Amino acid sequence: MASNFIVLGLLIATFSFAMASDSSPLQDFCVADLSGPVLVNGFACKDPKLVVADDFYMGGLNVPGNTANPIGSKVTPANVAQIPGLNTLGISMGRIDFAPWGVNPPHTHPRATEILTVLEGTLEVGFVTSNPENRLITKVLQKGDVFVFPINLVHYQRNTGNVNAVAIVALSSQNPGVITIANAVFGSKPDIANDLLAKSFQTDTNTIDLIQSKF
Repeated sequence: MASNFIVLGLLIATFSFAMASDSSPLQDFCVADLSGPVLVNGFACKDPKLVVADDFYMGGLNVPGNTANPIGSKVTPANVAQIPGLNTLGISMGRIDFAPWGVNPPHTHPRATEILTVLEGTLEVGFVTSNPENRLITKVLQKGDVFVFPINLVHYQRNTGNVNAVAIVALSSQNPGVITIANAVFGSKPDIANDLLAKSFQTDTNTIDLIQSKF
């Protein structure tokens, strides 16, 4: 009987870790020591006696981001790098500004689910399910609409209007990370071999060279 309880306990612990995103805090707060020399999974804690209100604060999310770039969008993050008090709390957010027909290119967040709310404008959003189906799930959102992107799935947003659009996103990690597919594939350092990419994308090496030159 005792062995059954041990097995049950191990299963509960395993599922708890599997279902968790960031680690759960074991104290009131663990303000990140962003400049500290200690390397851990996250950030080491600042001395609680030295914690101040500004450790939990960030201003300026009302300021539009500069969308004068090739993709026509700008993400303003509010994660642990900007708000050290988010360390161990498992959440973050951001603002995304879109020029007319601007895009937030296909990307993933390896450590977080994302929920998006449209504040202004009209956005086409979508995500792609994993292999082998690779099913595109997409919807056009209006002001006030909310959409969820499951953790680590490739997703995108696009402004489908002739006016600027704004969205606020929340993510289930203090540091969700972002992998922009085009940047990772065509802008890696050093380059991925062009013949490998040509075969993978069923094209020729000249086309791959041209795309890589843009990154």
